[in-house]
Amino acid sequence: MSPAGRVEDLLRHLTPQVIGALVRRHGQFDACEDAVQEALLAAAVQWPEQGVPDNPRAWLLTVATRRLTDHWRSDQARRTREATSAAMTPADGLLAPAADDPGVHAADDTLTLLFLCCHPALTPASRIALTLRAVGGLSTAEIARAFMVPEATMAQRISRAKQRIRATGMAFAIPPGEERTERLQAVLHVLYLIFNEGYTATSGPDLHRADLTAEAIRLTREVRRLLPDDGEIAGLLAIMLLTDARRPARTRPDGALVPLAEQDRSLWHRESVAEGIVLVTGALASTVLGPYQLQAAIAAVHAEAPSAPDTDWPQILALYEILDRLADNPVVTLNRAVAVAMVKGPREGLRLLATLDADDRLAGHHRVDAVRAHLLEMAGDLPQARACFQLAARRTTSLPEQRYLAGRAARLPLPPES
Repeated sequence: MSPAGRVEDLLRHLTPQVIGALVRRHGQFDACEDAVQEALLAAAVQWPEQGVPDNPRAWLLTVATRRLTDHWRSDQARRTREATSAAMTPADGLLAPAADDPGVHAADDTLTLLFLCCHPALTPASRIALTLRAVGGLSTAEIARAFMVPEATMAQRISRAKQRIRATGMAFAIPPGEERTERLQAVLHVLYLIFNEGYTATSGPDLHRADLTAEAIRLTREVRRLLPDDGEIAGLLAIMLLTDARRPARTRPDGALVPLAEQDRSLWHRESVAEGIVLVTGALASTVLGPYQLQAAIAAVHAEAPSAPDTDWPQILALYEILDRLADNPVVTLNRAVAVAMVKGPREGLRLLATLDADDRLAGHHRVDAVRAHLLEMAGDLPQARACFQLAARRTTSLPEQRYLAGRAARLPLPPES
């Protein structure tokens, strides 16, 4: 890896720690985050040429604190508040930590920062954007490219999220008791959404966005490092590893999509598979069962099968039935319909799939049409399968999925003329 690449990795690792330390010391998340972004920019310019300082975290804290102080001093409207704050702050709290201060490594506020970015007062889209910016260390331009929106649009989204945090007076602290459990679920859900968007992009010319999947895995590892005994965190990390392990086999050289049943499993990343299986096995054996652990167990059954025909579909169906009782989620029902079809026949799968027709949460989603087409093809109803594949192709905004679904439709006969 080049010096610039090593610096970029280090900065992404340090970003949440520095923002967290600054917010804990000074409050005002929006101002602190802006100051840290300026410090990161300075480091990205200086460190590749001048070398990484002995204590990079303290360097960033010092530079960000100076930027923050400069902003406050230049804003005449804040002078009164500065005076009040200074009177209430201990003398040593007004100074940036020295580069050799051992206390700068005393606390890692990454988890606290994640909780703040995933506050229920923020919209899901704002949570994702703010998490990638403040915790992931991605620039606004990088986040905008990942979600295929104009940079100005993403900048406004992030700005509104920071304003919302300021307006609601959200505390920079780990929430207590039951609220902590609920907020942790929001954190994991945001990480799950980031991973899914990277693994199967909802729009655009590419099937994968490896930068997003890698960032989701990295951040989930960080959360697990901070809460190593939580089985759902282990389950989520296992899902990501077991799923991402298939990525080398998911596309052909021309970018065409390869479904799971047709993938060359020798291309799967075996180290990721092994780590994922160890994670989910340990979680299932030692913690209360949760949805992420069950999804990871399903992924592990797929990963352990040497070929598609060897897949233990009865075990997968049993796991989906448990998951369906734990999570009121139409996507679980959608996937269970496939497992039902593999175990009990396609007509049984189609009957279960029909229960989703009245569920507004998946109304018009191309995956329902794609699964219905697949099950109709299994059942021998080829003209209807063709029509459903065509409908799914029209509804998806992912170009690789469009090409795959249209190709499946083209191989099937036309409906008979009336």
